[in-house]
Amino acid sequence: MAVQTWLITGSSRGFGRALTLAALEAGDQVVATARKPGQLADLAEQYGDRILPVALDVTSAEQTRAAFEAAVERYGRVDVVVNNAGYANIAPIETAPEDDFRRQFETNFWGVYNVSKAALPVLKRQGTGTIVQFSSIGGRVGCTPGLGSYQAAKFAVDGLTRVLAAETAPFGIRCLVVEPGGFATDWAGASMDIQGIPEEYEATVGAVAGIMGTEFTAAGDPKRAGENLVRVVKREHLPTHLVLGGGAARMAIDYSLGQIAEASRWLTVSSSLDFGQPYPVEPPADTA
Repeated sequence: MAVQTWLITGSSRGFGRALTLAALEAGDQVVATARKPGQLADLAEQYGDRILPVALDVTSAEQTRAAFEAAVERYGRVDVVVNNAGYANIAPIETAPEDDFRRQFETNFWGVYNVSKAALPVLKRQGTGTIVQFSSIGGRVGCTPGLGSYQAAKFAVDGLTRVLAAETAPFGIRCLVVEPGGFATDWAGASMDIQGIPEEYEATVGAVAGIMGTEFTAAGDPKRAGENLVRVVKREHLPTHLVLGGGAARMAIDYSLGQIAEASRWLTVSSSLDFGQPYPVEPPADTA
């Protein structure tokens, strides 16, 4: 297979660094973006011209366009775009500072929007390319107390990507949403700020804060995840969504089965609201 060029956001640590290393080890080229590209100096020394560290704050549309211009200038093309940059802070929705809630959303959703939009002219011109969006199992299942901004953004990323995939398939562009569970990155450590939790939220938000940084949030191996993603992206046929981690996969299956059961239980009520259908109908028994 021909050498591919990757552009990966948030490359200095966590999943981004693991994926950057995996792509380089596979013989590919990487435009490795980070707020502080100096943190990639060791990889630049080791891999030479096959890695291009670029400063990028994904909340800046101007910096994002400049990153793609630098990528095309160095390598002539971009084959795989990975939206990995993101972070989460913990606080109840009621008491979370609004400016922090918005800042998280700026990075976790609008950053993905900026990078995806900047990628499209390059990928369309080539007639091929893959966009990989890092979501979270929380972006499918949700309901984790304290992660309101983060999980809302991840749901939005999934919705955006479903539409993006439909719009760009005729141009030869593929999209993949990645949904990790708990992995041994600093997402739940140094990158996370646990804000003041009022006493009445200790049983919910406080319980979630208490497991951050434990084995529960660090079951997955980022190195394995990076290597696996490189192999998956090189396949001819991609899944639309890829869940990372056994616990996350079980959560996804249970959630989807629950959705099917609930929609089926209320099917006669839903159908009765169309013109020409029997109405009213008896709802299902009022039980849990």
